[in-house]
Amino acid sequence: MSAAEQYLEIEDLHPIDIVETLAEHHAWDFDRVAEDQIAMAVEGQWRTYSVTLAWSAVDETLRLIVTFEMEPPEESLPRLYEMLNQTNDMCWSGAFTYWQEQRLMVYRYGLVLAGGQVAGAEQLGRLLGSAIANCERFYPAFQLASWSDTPVEEAMQVAIAEAYGRA
Repeated sequence: MSAAEQYLEIEDLHPIDIVETLAEHHAWDFDRVAEDQIAMAVEGQWRTYSVTLAWSAVDETLRLIVTFEMEPPEESLPRLYEMLNQTNDMCWSGAFTYWQEQRLMVYRYGLVLAGGQVAGAEQLGRLLGSAIANCERFYPAFQLASWSDTPVEEAMQVAIAEAYGRA
């Protein structure tokens, strides 16, 4: 029986428990910050991404935040913000933002599980995989927008070109 099938049979399992098991399975470094929160480090092709998931029972939402450091020059911020707008138009789930004070690029997503809905291992695995894939996909474009004079439209072409092979 796979890990996903095992969790599908257990209806009252906490979503953070499932994420912890996924982190163990993938050998990701993680810290169970609290009963309702886990922080992980996920190695990507371009960066090591800091991933935090937190469960809010009050609004029945699992919040996902993926961050990575970016320190673009001040003069490139308008171009980076334009890139973020175009990037978010291309993301079907989740959105990017730049936290200038912390010097962090942030990808956020909220999975609403209202009415006692349960997220299974497969769904949570897809959520994590999709978040990291989006970060990997757009990272080179963010770098081009931040560190070169490449127009946003050209930088975006790097993200539009689908990569094949191992990411």
